Amino acid sequence: MKKQLSLLREFSVPLAAGVIAALAWANLAPQQYHHFLHDPLLAGLSVHFVTNDLFMAFFFGIAAVEITQSCLPGGDLHPLKRAVNPLLATVGGILGPVALYLILNAWIGEPALARGWGIPTATDIALAWLAARFIFGKGHPAIAFLLLLAIADDAVGLVIIALFYGDPLAPVQPVWLLLCGAALAVCYFLRRFKVANYWPYLVLGGTLSWFGLHLAHLHPALALTLVVPFLPHPSMEKRHMFDIDPEDLTPLSRFEHDWKLFVDLGLFVFGLVNAGVTFGAVGTATWLVLASLIAGKMVGITAFGLLGTKLGFPLPIGLGVRELVATGLTAGIGFTVALFVAGEAFADQDLASSAKMGAMLSLCAFVPAALVAKLGRGGRSS
Repeated sequence: MKKQLSLLREFSVPLAAGVIAALAWANLAPQQYHHFLHDPLLAGLSVHFVTNDLFMAFFFGIAAVEITQSCLPGGDLHPLKRAVNPLLATVGGILGPVALYLILNAWIGEPALARGWGIPTATDIALAWLAARFIFGKGHPAIAFLLLLAIADDAVGLVIIALFYGDPLAPVQPVWLLLCGAALAVCYFLRRFKVANYWPYLVLGGTLSWFGLHLAHLHPALALTLVVPFLPHPSMEKRHMFDIDPEDLTPLSRFEHDWKLFVDLGLFVFGLVNAGVTFGAVGTATWLVLASLIAGKMVGITAFGLLGTKLGFPLPIGLGVRELVATGLTAGIGFTVALFVAGEAFADQDLASSAKMGAMLSLCAFVPAALVAKLGRGGRSS
């Protein structure tokens, strides 16, 4: 059973199953699907609220674990010089899609769509990693480069969600952010007094942080990203991303170990809640998001990666221009976070559905990425 669960998680089967179920339900019984999402369920809370405002706090919390561990000595983003090129590529992978989205929107879109500029900045870490393993083969340096880029991309994405994707109908109430400050203070003192269990951090700091963001009209799903960096952790990171160090029993590692299965399996519900769009929802926003994810990511990552080499920060050995282009295309798989941002960007459900369709179609980035990588291998062998 444990091995089967591991395979399901590795190949993102729960998320894919949720997406397929959502598409079928939304197209065969749209009214029933709408009631399922938005009717009060438990304590007056809807499935949509529980998923996007509560469950996603743990999703982003696990992402924050990866970012925190990668920044430790021995981690994949430490020292800074080692990470400069993928960090530069991350900048390109954000600016490229944003610029292309806004340019295309000015050309073929409408003012109401401008708010969706943050959707194509996302890279789905798990799906991009899975695609890269198929494209490049296990152990290829492009995979580690992509993971570094995707983690840094997620860190910036969290900031974008926090700053730009609050409720457009409710102005930000900054005074409530004092609760977030109190959460940071609580976590600081828990850490100072060497509290070696993650539960007090989650219950005290996480609750204060969640209510602070919620009442300030910022997205509460980011609550645990303020808490996770305070969880005690080793002074030296000894593992690579997505590996489990059985000897690391610190609160940071225990939190990831205890909650990752819940998050991975819970992505079925996330897909079910967020991917339910009708096939007739394809529209201008679809093509804006899709083009910006695939072409914008590829151009931005390639250009800034090559810029890094000119500045004296080389690409990893074995990663040439063709591999860099293929990596940029693979990073165009936005999916999970892009679906989430699309739902937050547009209050109009038709626009949100159209944008979500673009996020889901970004899986097509796998095809040009594989073709470019294959051409690269053919060129080397001739």
